[in-house]
Amino acid sequence: MSETTNHASRPRPGTMHLTDALQYRMPLAALVSILHRASGALMFVLLPFVVWLFDSSLSSEISYERFTNAFVAGIGFVPAVLVKLVVLALIWAYLHHALAGLRHMWMDATHRMSKEQGRATAAATLAVSLFLTLGLAGKLFGLY
Repeated sequence: MSETTNHASRPRPGTMHLTDALQYRMPLAALVSILHRASGALMFVLLPFVVWLFDSSLSSEISYERFTNAFVAGIGFVPAVLVKLVVLALIWAYLHHALAGLRHMWMDATHRMSKEQGRATAAATLAVSLFLTLGLAGKLFGLY
């Protein structure tokens, strides 16, 4: 069979497997974009937990005590450290999602982002969200 320029005659590449995807070195901007989607999904999935926390903190003095006790003694069979880790994941999700969203809005508004600027703003987004998360983790876990 002779080679032609017709795309239909080319053999289709094999399907991509997870091991193939893990070997691909993704640019930092792509990682920030994927984490932006993941943080949005995390916030959506944990929305009932957030509503419960909000309701428990504002309903009454008794519910506020139950709210603060969740961070000391846990909730039912869930230990307090797991409650704090879930809250910490939410803190990171909100911070990262907000910063990455501002980054995306700035890129959409200016249309003047070079490859180097994209890499730099992606690194800044990751660094600032992780730095703020670590700072709030210290407060959440009683380090200061």
